[in-house]
Amino acid sequence: MEIKTKSEGDRLMIAVSGRVDTVTAPELEAGLKFGDAKCVVLDLANVPYMSSAGLRLLLTSHKTMLGNGGELQIANIQPTVKEVLDITGFSDILNLV
Repeated sequence: MEIKTKSEGDRLMIAVSGRVDTVTAPELEAGLKFGDAKCVVLDLANVPYMSSAGLRLLLTSHKTMLGNGGELQIANIQPTVKEVLDITGFSDILNLV
């Protein structure tokens, strides 16, 4: 898995490449440092698979950002990951852009 971050003022862009599963989710969690960002965009263009561990991480990150008065946006979702988000109802909870 690869995680690239880019900060633009109070906006933080995080691009993730690779599978997000039980093995890699802890690595992603360690890489999700939001700091003072008011908007975090999580770019999943290069994530072909996401397990329940990844879903839990998305939900936790969403709640963290809301608690800090910010928002988490999930961008460039692959069809297979989008299907999982739809089936689990996460599409209705998370801000998909």
